[in-house]
Amino acid sequence: MDSGLLERDVELAALRSALARAESRGSVVLLDGEAGIGKTSVVRAFVSGARGLARVLIGACDDLMTPRSLGPLWDVARHVGGSLAAALREGDRDAVLAAVLGELSDAVRPTVLVVEDVHWADDATLDVLRYVGRRMSELRAVLVLTYRDDEIGRDHPLQRVLGALGGDGVHRLHLDRLSPTAVARLAGGTTATSAALFRLTAGNPFFVTEALGAASTQVPPTVVDAVLARVRGLDPPTQAALEQLAVVPSRVELSLARALLGELTMLESAERFGVLQVSPDSIGFRHELARRAVHGALASTVRMHLNARVLAALLDQPEVDLARIVHHAVEAGDDAAVVAHAPQAARRACAAGAQSQGAALYEQALRRHHLLAPGDRAVIAEDCAWALFHSNRRQQALQVAEDAVQLFEGLGDNAALGRALACLSVQQWSDLQPEAALESAESATRLLEPAGESADRVFALMYRAVILVNLDQEREALDCLESALAMAERTGARHLVPLSMIYQGRARLQLGEEAGLDELLHALEAARAEGIHESVLWGYHNLAGVLWRLGRYEELSRHLDAGAEYGQDHDFPTHNRGREAFRYRLLALRGEWDTAEEGLREVLGDPNDQGVLGRHALPGLAQLAVRRGRENAAELLTVARANAERARSLPALVAVAATELEHAWLAQRPGHTRAAGELLARTEQAGRERDRGVLLRWLRRAGEPARSFPGCPPELAAGIEGDWQTAAAAWERLDAPYERALELMDSGEVAPTTEAFVVLDSLDAKPAAALARQRLRRMGVHQAPRGPRPATRGNPAGLTARQLEILQLLGQGLSNAEIAARLFVSVRTVDHHVSAVLQKLNLTSRREAAATAERLGLGPA
Repeated sequence: MDSGLLERDVELAALRSALARAESRGSVVLLDGEAGIGKTSVVRAFVSGARGLARVLIGACDDLMTPRSLGPLWDVARHVGGSLAAALREGDRDAVLAAVLGELSDAVRPTVLVVEDVHWADDATLDVLRYVGRRMSELRAVLVLTYRDDEIGRDHPLQRVLGALGGDGVHRLHLDRLSPTAVARLAGGTTATSAALFRLTAGNPFFVTEALGAASTQVPPTVVDAVLARVRGLDPPTQAALEQLAVVPSRVELSLARALLGELTMLESAERFGVLQVSPDSIGFRHELARRAVHGALASTVRMHLNARVLAALLDQPEVDLARIVHHAVEAGDDAAVVAHAPQAARRACAAGAQSQGAALYEQALRRHHLLAPGDRAVIAEDCAWALFHSNRRQQALQVAEDAVQLFEGLGDNAALGRALACLSVQQWSDLQPEAALESAESATRLLEPAGESADRVFALMYRAVILVNLDQEREALDCLESALAMAERTGARHLVPLSMIYQGRARLQLGEEAGLDELLHALEAARAEGIHESVLWGYHNLAGVLWRLGRYEELSRHLDAGAEYGQDHDFPTHNRGREAFRYRLLALRGEWDTAEEGLREVLGDPNDQGVLGRHALPGLAQLAVRRGRENAAELLTVARANAERARSLPALVAVAATELEHAWLAQRPGHTRAAGELLARTEQAGRERDRGVLLRWLRRAGEPARSFPGCPPELAAGIEGDWQTAAAAWERLDAPYERALELMDSGEVAPTTEAFVVLDSLDAKPAAALARQRLRRMGVHQAPRGPRPATRGNPAGLTARQLEILQLLGQGLSNAEIAARLFVSVRTVDHHVSAVLQKLNLTSRREAAATAERLGLGPA
């Protein structure tokens, strides 16, 4: 009996149903579970029945040190050839995407594409899966992805794919462990006689079958023992062959197996005893855990020798897979081969969008720096620094960039040294070293000036301007950018033009020049047209930041959606996280505090390693902690202030100073006005009206004299002047319930203060609600009404007011686009709300959400 099919009827039925629906509409099936749970067995059973009904394509991801770039697609291409194989050989990313869609668009019958073990996928493969997965509803196809859910942490790259896949066309199937009854069936006994086996294996099908398959009357104490017991029962030549295959962390194509083993008939007993599975094109262990058991039992010297044989065989193949070559070179201890192939493999990975894999490959080469010529080492170090920067590995990027500068200094190559200094300046800025960053940027431009005009000089001028704009030195930045753009035209450095124009547009917007927005958007489109992905994502990051600073929330929401859509198919974690920080701050403004706080923490990453992204995330986290009355609010404020001061970021300093004033006001303590007052002088110029208005509004609440000014945002101007009605109405139009409630509370009247209390109570804004209750008591109202509480009988999951509204609309069967139109928000914002609702209610589909809405008695909106 096939153990993998016990208690799997529901999952097989779901897969078959997805295939049946593919005649009219495609779908994605996500099949997850722990290692050994039987994912492959379920897929094989499904594929076996699907072959007569559909075209079946299968690829797998491998547990390589640095995964094969687009490895599963190479597996598919070996069978289909054609445009997919050509696109992979040429390394044309867009052509690969088009070719994959083409393979899934068979006009005769539906197509099933299975990609196994996507938890090991490289970034480029994840980009393809995300791109294709979001378009499956338009195809007559089923995309089946298997992965180990227990290996997918919060920061795992696969989360980007899973988060992008939603809606009715995505089916999530989780495989549970076998029950005691199923284990008893496998053991051929009763639940009583198999109790020890169940305790040992916890119902994991692989553990059970491996233990039962060992030629022993007793259950081995570990699965490894079970696997090795079975292997040792085979003849020595077969054992040696298994050891050779075990060092290849994937299924081994027949051509490679024959190169390694010669005649394959020796594997017959291993296949018959269930250790190996052989197909017409490849050989592999029946389960990855079996391969690891054999691999782990090898002596280090034997393991190195066997890897060296694989390396030699791979190098003899006509099409070289560089990532696999580097993996086996590292495992074989062949440093020369690593140095020979890792840099090129890294460049290919980065070009395919796999920044993390590219960085890892560069690092392998740099670890063997004694084999590199100084010039080659310096170039690799600089390339590695950029890959690390884009991968959000700030401190490593800084260290490697410093090494590159030191190496180029020793070589006396001023042009190369200038570029390296410009690269270093960005890493120093990212590490909150603005003074050092400026010094490096200025050194780069001075060093390159005597040699005349060049692309390197354009590069240095551009990145000097990047730092200046971030330090609010726009005029000086514009001078640099004007020179850079003119020189780029004369020297043919067209690839540097879009990013230069992006920063030119941002600088002008920060100076209050409306034309800057058109310039920025035009530069973004130019970067997209030219396929300069780095510039596009840096552009969306900049656009989000400046629109937030200007308080242009509707535009911000729209461009966040466009940036997120582009970012889903391109792996640039630094820019994607930075951009999304403003989505979460926007959600916080709109009262979606749980989602906002969770998202900002994700943007921040390691709280002990706060870099440049901290200036976006920390002020928002500190503000939420203050508004929610968290015990760590003061501590978070201190951390946020330190980060903002190190970054010399005026927007972050303003946000922190305003929150310090709010914290003191909520606690009814005087003080904290000095920092805000000192910042006022820096906010007097055009483009900083919102920063100035925010400070003045909180200074007025703190009892300081404050007057509005020309250009002050209306919601802030009215509050500063004491016109609470106009201010509250303006905040309501902006969908900002907390700020509206504070203006109502400042009215000094019973009705608006009561309404403020209800809103604040529903938000769970404890300090402000307590202050509103206190003011009501002073007015003679001793029984304040309560708003909808998170833990009431009708709202057991603690949904916010907005989330309850979303649930109500889901109950009416509305799509996300229809909900967005109804609520006058972006579709992307609704996506976040729907995801939060499903997560809080522990639901897996919109249908379940609709049923829950009906059960809770949520009528028409």
